[in-house]
Amino acid sequence: MRVLITGCHGQVGHSLSEKLTKNKDTTVLALDRDCLDITNQAAVKAAVTEFQPSIIINAAAHTAVDKAEEEVELSYAINRDGPKYLAEAAQDLGAAILHISTDYVFDGNKVGEYAENDTTNPQGVYGESKLAGEVVVAEACDKYIILRTAWVFGENGNNFVKTMLRLGATRDTLNIVGDQFGGPTYAGDIAKALIQIAERIAQGDAIEYGVYHFSGLPHVSWYEFAETIFDTAFEQGVMKKKLNLTSIATEQYPTLAKRPSNSCLSNEKINNVFLIEPSDWKIALNNIQAYTG
Repeated sequence: MRVLITGCHGQVGHSLSEKLTKNKDTTVLALDRDCLDITNQAAVKAAVTEFQPSIIINAAAHTAVDKAEEEVELSYAINRDGPKYLAEAAQDLGAAILHISTDYVFDGNKVGEYAENDTTNPQGVYGESKLAGEVVVAEACDKYIILRTAWVFGENGNNFVKTMLRLGATRDTLNIVGDQFGGPTYAGDIAKALIQIAERIAQGDAIEYGVYHFSGLPHVSWYEFAETIFDTAFEQGVMKKKLNLTSIATEQYPTLAKRPSNSCLSNEKINNVFLIEPSDWKIALNNIQAYTG
């Protein structure tokens, strides 16, 4: 298995690189934006032609949700054009592409979990550009997996867990949004899911290509997620005091981009097809010291 990873310094990309380089049967080329600008079609074609991957995993994305509202061209270049060039290069080689997408392709108004075939209706530039990326990947390559996920956190990069621990070190009280719900998802579990799918492809198994959801359970609000983070940090001695948390409504914490109130994704399809279990984010918090660096 020859795997080309883009966005290797991001949360999922870093974990993918770490895990796959330990696999003796896998040759890995892990590239960050300094090594490969995925928005440069010629550079993408040259890198793919030279390395000859059997699988491309695109973990590169413009994920700054609020900045995306102002950086529209950049968002579309990274989230739509880059994936298109990678998918086209994969198609030319007969390779497969695994592409990470997001819960932001939905408006968040549904009651219950979102399934893969639910109507998309992004509410901002980030979600719109990611949905555009899904469309071009599906159009450009026959062998594609689009993996939608939500509320990603890990030891690497910036995320909610790290932000909470950083704020908790200097504050006594915090206001946390309590009316947005989703499944926190550990980056290491996303990487494991992608590798499991990649290995099935490499083995020559009959693959049901298309869109899949993968996220964490149990579903919680941001407030409940924060509560668990601080409880765990206190229990493990990472924090010396308990914070006073207040649950607030979305309108009390205005942001440039609209967040979905419901980001709960159903894991049923990926479990049925690939036997992949949802991410257990509470287990991923067990080594909470790792998120303090």
